[in-house]
Amino acid sequence: MSALICGSFAYDTIMVFHDKFKNHILPDKVHILNVAFHVPEMRREFGGCAGNIAYNLKLLGGDPLPMGTIGNDFGPYAEWMDACGVPRTHLKVIDETYTAQAFITTDMDDNQIIAFHPGAMDFAHHNQVGDAEDIRIGMVSPDGRDGMIEHATQFAEAGIPFIFDPGQGLPLFGGEDLKTFIDQASYVCVNDYEAELLQERTGLSPHEIAERVEALIITRGARGSEIYLPQHRIDIPAAPARELADPTGCGDAYRAGLLYGLMHDLDWEVTGRIAALMGAIKIESHGTQNHRFDRAGFEARYKESFGHALAW
Repeated sequence: MSALICGSFAYDTIMVFHDKFKNHILPDKVHILNVAFHVPEMRREFGGCAGNIAYNLKLLGGDPLPMGTIGNDFGPYAEWMDACGVPRTHLKVIDETYTAQAFITTDMDDNQIIAFHPGAMDFAHHNQVGDAEDIRIGMVSPDGRDGMIEHATQFAEAGIPFIFDPGQGLPLFGGEDLKTFIDQASYVCVNDYEAELLQERTGLSPHEIAERVEALIITRGARGSEIYLPQHRIDIPAAPARELADPTGCGDAYRAGLLYGLMHDLDWEVTGRIAALMGAIKIESHGTQNHRFDRAGFEARYKESFGHALAW
């Protein structure tokens, strides 16, 4: 049985500006802004929420089945997925479009200027959950707005439990839309900023959201994470990271850990710790799909991080 992961696929082009934006942007001239930044460092990474989550779930030994829409430039990413053993069965090419792309320029103060082109992602609703077979659990992660709405409805109508992971797509939805997602989902996973926005737009507290789902998971970076169940809350400690290289994609790695635990009927204490360790391992590498580990190495890190052996 597989995890059907609905969400985006994207290329991330990351550039480093060896200075500070503030030295080149005059506040009183922003109405006629015309600047160019010399960026001697550049790399192109494979990304997108569905791609990242599927990659991490595969590392854990899980069975990911990503679903997304891609452009006619997807060739290099397709080769990478094949090399990683991640299936492309439910990736749909949208002719005459590019795969979604983010162009990220970072300065020496860690400020970022980002241009995002959604491309094929806006056609996510062309995929149907019903086209996939033998699905144990689903996920609705950031994607085209219509695709997120339709896939959540399709999971609910098919009786397939799923995680609602709005991520950076959360601002696309009003309070009533978000309440509908919550009522359709079995689980909701957000970071601390998204939790505040979710609460503001729905008027529901974390405990009230937890009463409408099986679990609400809130990640808080170095402060760990919280799993709200209908009757109580479980606090999950953060796993120590050996190096803080790049936080991009840590949330996706965490969510892969959640999927793995749910697919294998592990309790929340273990599931949350697996997810936390996935985030720590990811932050030690640049890019979202460049980290590696084997089962023995993961088990050793788990015991080192939490003081007891992993029974999975």
